[in-house]
Amino acid sequence: MNYIQQAYKGKNSFWRYFISFIVVVIGWQIIGAIPLLITAVVHSKDMTEFREAANENFMSLGINSNLFLFLMILMFAIALAALFFAIKYIHQRSITSLVTSRKNTDWKRVFYAFAIWFSVSIMMIAIGYFSAPETYTWNFKPISFIILVLVSFLFMPLQTSFEELFFRGYLMQGFGILTKNRWFPLLLSSAIFGLMHAFNPEVAKLGYIVMVYYIGTGLLLGILTLMDEGTELSLGFHAANNIAAAIFVTTNWTVFQTDALMIDTSEPSISFETFVPVFVLYPVLLFVFSKKYAWTNWKVKLFGKIEKPNKEVDDFFDGDSMLEL
Repeated sequence: MNYIQQAYKGKNSFWRYFISFIVVVIGWQIIGAIPLLITAVVHSKDMTEFREAANENFMSLGINSNLFLFLMILMFAIALAALFFAIKYIHQRSITSLVTSRKNTDWKRVFYAFAIWFSVSIMMIAIGYFSAPETYTWNFKPISFIILVLVSFLFMPLQTSFEELFFRGYLMQGFGILTKNRWFPLLLSSAIFGLMHAFNPEVAKLGYIVMVYYIGTGLLLGILTLMDEGTELSLGFHAANNIAAAIFVTTNWTVFQTDALMIDTSEPSISFETFVPVFVLYPVLLFVFSKKYAWTNWKVKLFGKIEKPNKEVDDFFDGDSMLEL
């Protein structure tokens, strides 16, 4: 069975997707937000200040940046737990089937993708620094930085894993067995992933043209998942990307405002460098992975049809079909 077909191991009627979506949203945006809201209330002088901060950024209340990062990640961690609950108890299939088509999660793939993209991220940051060192300010605060590194490496993967398993996993598998093809779930999940980032402060500063980066990244991660028949590579890539963004360079206008090693004080603007990852680095990355894992049949894996498995898998399927949509 290929990766998208893993969804057939569970029950897939419309009401299950509807209830699961509600469970995930409640976990993510309601239960997950409670610790952050309580912290914001404690740091507010009154409800007027709280409401003003809610409309802008709770960090304006003076919340410690490491604590704020942890509380933001906690929202995604609870969302991930809610997604696992939905897969196991509402769709009645294994969590592994959400992660990969392999018998077990291939952690070597996760760590390989992490190492590759973490190294590339460091290289890109170094190039940016040495190209214009005057736009960077050293910001090393030993204790705060150590805490930031611990929070990032221990907890950031929970945030990135939720996004990967929800967009490249749950949605792509669900849309795949609904439409019976691969290209539509790839494009739609990538578009939704990009639109989710439309509320990031970077978009407000740089304009909607920066959505090319977010949607392009979604496409890369979707292609990795379809070609490799699992989310391991995308899990490693996404974790490396966000951890590097959190610990090395921060600004006062990006989604990650941390006690990173350096502060980028340059004026935000769109340039060719903004799109280098999408149009230069991502194709190279796909080439490296394709050689490493001997990918073949690109046309079939990216544009092929999705068929319901044969009788031996139907016992898992148990007649609860997306055809009921």
